[in-house]
Amino acid sequence: MNASNDSPPEADMDACFSDQRQHDQPNLPLLLRPSYSRSKSSLLDELRTFRVSLKWCALDHSSCIGKFISYFMFVFFTIVVPITSSLSVKLSPSFSSFNLLVQFPESGLALLGFFTLCRFFRKYELRQLLFLDGLQDDSTFVCRGYTLELDKVFRYLTFILLPSFLVELAHKIIFFSSVKIRLPYINPSVPLNAIMFFLVLGSWVYRTWVFLLVCILFRLTCELQILRFQGLHKMFEGCGSDAGEIFQEHKRIRKQLSITSHRYRFFIIASMVVITVSQFAALLLVLASKSKKSFLNSGDLVVCSAVEVSGFFLCLLGAARITHRAQGMAAVASRWHMSVTAAGTRQEKVRHRDAADDANMLSSYKGDNSDSDLSDIFITIASSQDPSYFQTRHALVSYLQHNSGGITLFGFALDRGLLHTLFAFEFSLMMWVVSKVVVLS
Repeated sequence: MNASNDSPPEADMDACFSDQRQHDQPNLPLLLRPSYSRSKSSLLDELRTFRVSLKWCALDHSSCIGKFISYFMFVFFTIVVPITSSLSVKLSPSFSSFNLLVQFPESGLALLGFFTLCRFFRKYELRQLLFLDGLQDDSTFVCRGYTLELDKVFRYLTFILLPSFLVELAHKIIFFSSVKIRLPYINPSVPLNAIMFFLVLGSWVYRTWVFLLVCILFRLTCELQILRFQGLHKMFEGCGSDAGEIFQEHKRIRKQLSITSHRYRFFIIASMVVITVSQFAALLLVLASKSKKSFLNSGDLVVCSAVEVSGFFLCLLGAARITHRAQGMAAVASRWHMSVTAAGTRQEKVRHRDAADDANMLSSYKGDNSDSDLSDIFITIASSQDPSYFQTRHALVSYLQHNSGGITLFGFALDRGLLHTLFAFEFSLMMWVVSKVVVLS
């Protein structure tokens, strides 16, 4: 017999699928290709938008020159420009502005975001930070979903940054058209108002971008884990799912969730403290101020509050979604365990009924043929519900019930209950400040 005919059909099927995968390889998205894990910064890289954004915002730490430029721009736009603008603006005695108040939370959040990014880039590459190194172990559904999330993630940033930028631009135009800028040792003929206008606007864009970039990175990491939980949910479909494979996949996801919680916990907690303190301070100063509130002297305060709360809840919403997915895995596993057990029970009943019918037929045959030898005739009922398989499924359900946490902060899960509480608290403060600044002005 030919050796090729002795090969099992499974080997032929594997070879067929291997050839098909090689044939379809050029049509796959970049994230699905094996070469993607070795790509650095080519224009075809799916992370090119992140890399270009980091370079344009002077956050590229891939070289010593890039680090120097990054630290210089941070000090200039986060410290020098806000201090200079606050000291150089000359206001009339009857005019009060909250410009100085908004500098502290904006610079504070930019400080948190910048040093968080510096800590990340010192330890990880961008692909490692987003857990793209393990993407080859995921299903096609997860990989394709992640390519869509990479394209969609900057839409969130645009929805927050673009309206805020337009309001801030209008406010700065009106503000620097109404005040005088004076600096020592500078000739009054120099257009200081125009220069300071562009510097202050650039400082606001830089500080806002640095803070929101960390929020976007955290949200993107959460979206990847949500896709992996959806892939894990698909592994429960059907009665032939392997409990061992499900356990290994869940353990891998849980490890990445633990790493994500550890990486971002300081940023989330510190951001919540800065935002809450700034909202309280803004509310107290607005209530204590006796001057008339207008868009000219309070526009910065409105934009600052809106950006702070939007970025913060972008993080919390991603964490709450993934925690909700993680907590729902136990219910999915219980339903799968029950479905498999019920299917096996029905199959067992059918086999018992068939065995009883066969036994009746044998009894009738024995009565008619009393001389025949039936010692070699026996019936074995093999149950598909292997006790060890049942115990494995039960152990998997128990494991998921006791390991259902998602994103945690020092043991406290960021679930929907905490999200609703923080949202009600922070949003109420923001709307209180906005009402005192806008509605009553």
